[in-house]
Amino acid sequence: MSTLPKRWLLASPAPPDVLSHYAGMHPILAQVLYNRGFTDPFKAEDFLRAPQVSANPFQMKGVNESVSRIRQAIKKHEQIIIYGDFDADGVTSTMLMMQTLTALGAQVKPYIPHRVDEGYGLNSAALLKLARAGVKLVITVDCGIRSVDEVADGTAAGLDIIVTDHHSIGPEIPQAYAVVNPKQVDCRYPEDMLAGVGVAFRLAQALLTVATGMDKRSIPLDPTDLLDLVAIGTVADLAPLDRTENRMLVREGLKQLNGSRRLGLRALMEVADLKPGEIDAMSIGFGIGPRINAAGRLESAMTAYHLLAAQSETEATELAHTLQSLNTQRQDLTRAAQESFRQQVLAADTSAPLIFAADKHIQPGIVGLVAGRLTEEFYRPTVILHEDGNESRASCRSIPEFDITAALDQCADLLVRHGGHAQAAGFTVTNENLPALHEKLMGIAAEQLAGRDLRPSLTVDVDAPLSSLSLEVVTALAQLEPTGHHNPAPILMTRDVRVLDKRTVGKEGQHLKLRVGRAGTPPLDAIGFNLGGRINTLPERIDVAYQLEINEWNGNRNLQLHLLDVRPVEA
Repeated sequence: MSTLPKRWLLASPAPPDVLSHYAGMHPILAQVLYNRGFTDPFKAEDFLRAPQVSANPFQMKGVNESVSRIRQAIKKHEQIIIYGDFDADGVTSTMLMMQTLTALGAQVKPYIPHRVDEGYGLNSAALLKLARAGVKLVITVDCGIRSVDEVADGTAAGLDIIVTDHHSIGPEIPQAYAVVNPKQVDCRYPEDMLAGVGVAFRLAQALLTVATGMDKRSIPLDPTDLLDLVAIGTVADLAPLDRTENRMLVREGLKQLNGSRRLGLRALMEVADLKPGEIDAMSIGFGIGPRINAAGRLESAMTAYHLLAAQSETEATELAHTLQSLNTQRQDLTRAAQESFRQQVLAADTSAPLIFAADKHIQPGIVGLVAGRLTEEFYRPTVILHEDGNESRASCRSIPEFDITAALDQCADLLVRHGGHAQAAGFTVTNENLPALHEKLMGIAAEQLAGRDLRPSLTVDVDAPLSSLSLEVVTALAQLEPTGHHNPAPILMTRDVRVLDKRTVGKEGQHLKLRVGRAGTPPLDAIGFNLGGRINTLPERIDVAYQLEINEWNGNRNLQLHLLDVRPVEA
């Protein structure tokens, strides 16, 4: 979370006659739903329930061809490879397809490239090696949509390649045996914002449906058994949770996750201090996802895959502790690298429209994390590169005002490969092109961001008096779960509260701990993570922006404000 002072954008109050239609709903929840476009109370109720989506996977372009080819491979006992990505979305996608094809009797193995040795996505050397080993069919998950040359090389070597992906479509679609990506312009599937694991799930669902119907045999796997993986990949990859299908998949996946039938996930929850039965989307985003990601960032993502596939408690426990150790290393490395790059930024021109920095010594697996931290701190698009020999690999993070993948598209002639989303992307570039790329990206950013107020904004849902806050409000707002990307936890603000007590907490005093109140109202505790630096300039009377939560301690449940920003009282 950025520590920069923010622009507070308070949503307009819903007209009283509109709120009156939300009969029986807490008015604060009704206001939040109104803010998010649900002016019809019946549609608002549907959103809260996240009803089952009667999705037809066969509407997705490429699914029919993919199902036919995979079934042919199973009947002919051909060797199939699931080729995944090394992040949580890719690992869960790989496990999902492996579990599905194994249940269908396929001869199938996983392949996840090494981040440093092979880089993101398909690579020709790996495909040629697989072809020489007798592999006939390669199915990509969460990657491949921009691997035009690599697919051509694999096809020339005798491989049939099915690409399943969710990333943005490039100027040319790979000439694969089939391409399954709902972002294709002629795809009839109604939802194009699934995570990679969501796309893989729909293909798996189609395979299981056909096998059950046509073969008239019982398959030892129900599609719902895969939804714990779908929930993890969807949340960890920041797929939008305002979309009904993603919301439903995550909600149902959390039920599976809280049942913790998968030994590896149960062990991972234990080392992350998460309790089955209490897992929510935040548990994935801050507990499970980072630990799965840590394997691919620092070593091999196959460690995380083996955890998900573990068949014994001993194996699961050992792998969970390995991921826990890797995640601790990842945190330490990220902090150190962030500070090093931060000093580079401060020593240069902090008014530059884009941060562009390189280092030969940074761990390649953390460049995206560092880019994200710097984007949060300085509120600028950020490109962090790891220089290696003749090429550099970069991760980019951006702000809502700047589509980083569209900017990279304009620089395609300078890049070896690139891809991603509007606010997160990656690329490979030859080092001789670095100066030209730097100059061109700076120019694009300068043009697009000219005249913009480049401060992070905070969209506040409700201006709530302190006296209106209660455990009942927390219970009402909990109906918005699962919250996350594009469906954030509601933000409330309260004006003119008195600071009754203030102190910093944390190893380095980086967090702000307050006790606030108003006359006639019981005081409340408040915690602001990474806001400790504000303590010396904090006036006695402040406005607070926060998420309302329950703090449980020694069996007691008390309201607490999770502070997102504080400011002096505004007249």
